[in-house]
Amino acid sequence: MAHPGFFQRQAHARRNTTLLVFLFLTAVAFITLAVCLVGYFVTRSESSGLAFHHWLLSNHGLLTAVTVVALIVLGSLLRWVDLAGGGDRVAKMVGARPIDPDTRDSDERKLRNIVEEMAIASGVSVPELYVMDQETGINAFVAGYTPGEAVMVVTHGAITQLSRDELQGVVAHEFSHIFNGDMRLNVRLIALLAGILMIGQIGGFLLRASFYRGHRVGRSRDGRAQAAMGIIGLALFVIGYVGVFFGRLIQAAVSRQREMLADASSVQFTRNPEGIAGALFKIGMKGGYLDTTSHASDMNHMCFGESARMKFTSLLASHPPIDERIDAIQPGMLARLRSRLRDTKPGADLYRGGSAAPEAGASGFSGAATDILGPVTGRSGRTSPLASSPEKTIKPARKFSDQVGTINRQSEDFALRFLERLPATFRNLLYTRAGATQLCYAMLISELPRPQQTERLNLLPAHPVLGSQPDLLEKLLPALKTIGDGVRFPALELAMPALRKLDPEERELLITNVQKLVAADNRVTLFELALTSFLSRHLGDEAARVVPVRYKSYKPVMPALQRLLSLMARAGSESQSDAEKLYREAMAGFMNAKDGVAPVLEKVTMRQLREALTALNGLSPLLKPAIIDACGHCITRDGKVETREYELMRLVADQMDCPMPPLAV
Repeated sequence: MAHPGFFQRQAHARRNTTLLVFLFLTAVAFITLAVCLVGYFVTRSESSGLAFHHWLLSNHGLLTAVTVVALIVLGSLLRWVDLAGGGDRVAKMVGARPIDPDTRDSDERKLRNIVEEMAIASGVSVPELYVMDQETGINAFVAGYTPGEAVMVVTHGAITQLSRDELQGVVAHEFSHIFNGDMRLNVRLIALLAGILMIGQIGGFLLRASFYRGHRVGRSRDGRAQAAMGIIGLALFVIGYVGVFFGRLIQAAVSRQREMLADASSVQFTRNPEGIAGALFKIGMKGGYLDTTSHASDMNHMCFGESARMKFTSLLASHPPIDERIDAIQPGMLARLRSRLRDTKPGADLYRGGSAAPEAGASGFSGAATDILGPVTGRSGRTSPLASSPEKTIKPARKFSDQVGTINRQSEDFALRFLERLPATFRNLLYTRAGATQLCYAMLISELPRPQQTERLNLLPAHPVLGSQPDLLEKLLPALKTIGDGVRFPALELAMPALRKLDPEERELLITNVQKLVAADNRVTLFELALTSFLSRHLGDEAARVVPVRYKSYKPVMPALQRLLSLMARAGSESQSDAEKLYREAMAGFMNAKDGVAPVLEKVTMRQLREALTALNGLSPLLKPAIIDACGHCITRDGKVETREYELMRLVADQMDCPMPPLAV
């Protein structure tokens, strides 16, 4: 199936947001006119029989129109504010329970392992996991405004009834929504539909009130007033739900296309079409409806499968028919699944493509750095976290921008081996707030002699969670030295769910403490810049803020490009002449030949780099791939990726909201 790239899907999601706002305003206009028509007939005698278009400009008409618009906007605004908490708020809205990272439940553990593998392989933070304990249907969804604060909600039926391959297919489908910017669109849809629903809710209230009061007053003089209120309530009720009908029609049309793209992404990520196809087949047999929450219809467009029963499903269904989705994954797949209700081929064979499974029982991390970091330069532990095996000829990787927002076989193998060989004590500490915090400190002092470590830690103020905790550091520091500095970011990604549990004041204090440790020696390394930038981007006050598009051409950001590519060219070269040549090659795609290329900068400060990345993140999504490719060209020119180059590339990708898998060269 043809599959658009990450940046094309990001741009498409932004266009869909603009389209939805336009359609919402159109729906508001039609609903307002419909309510005004009701008001016109109710007040016609009081307005001396004015024509409708004249009545609209009268006091009655203007007051009615303003009131309707205000109610719709108020309804949407209230739900928008209610959902400002992001993914956590949506999960709580449907009654989901957070999964303990250190859970001992085998099904929950299976889900967490799959999610962690996929997060590390794709270069994003591990999303917070929730389970809907009372839901026996098979379903799942992701929610949030940015990938850094995304949550994944899975029903109890999904984790207990799906095999590992099938659950992996569902998780990969949801990761596609994280990459593509669909989450923001989904949350905004809930808010917009809430405003349209407001008119119908008011109509229902008036209808019930008139019925109740009519029984109370009986045959009183207010009988006609009660009847009029009932008629108005009925009219508003009908108008409101006609608006909802068209709102859901729009919702379904947008969602169907995105679901097909997410299915295709799931196959691309897992390379196992039978995984997601099997999950869809089980939904077709057992259903995926959410029966224990009143928000099932609101969440319909967010879920893996249909979450609410509704009439006119051919029009209002947010997902294509199950049979159509399965056959789109692979022609003839549905017939094969029907012929065998359960998969008879071992899941390991499907997952590993017939290759040997990883060695069971591997313990500790002794020797893992050599296995994972497979030397390209001949120096173990000094290359990128993912490198070619030494017996293969080094070939240039495919374009770096093609890897953004994807998962490949090499990065997935890296994630599997990394998690298998990570010491249990070390891994469990990353699931706690205190352990995740101490990891940040440990990564900054692990290379220092013991006296200097103590001196740096004494700079931190006492705090029950964020203060220095020597007992935890004693467990983290030895493991970090054994792992090697090339896999610090994957460890940090594992720790992100625990770090997100810190209160806003604690997050601010953590960032302050990290900055104190960085500033202690009056110099900032690339890793220190990457760490502080990562924490500020994902834990700062604006962590959940979506960066708007500010620039639609490279011209306004040329100074930022000059700074970034000067630094990348110097990092990828060993001499001044090589750096200048590499810089000209990288800048060639952004400059007109007649304008010439500005000279490579002699020095780029960390502050200048941070400002440059902030400016570049404001580019349109379709302009970012060329920058990622130019940076990739610089660091792979010599056929190897040093640790400092990898960390610089990860910094660039993270600050530009481009999830980058472990580098393959």
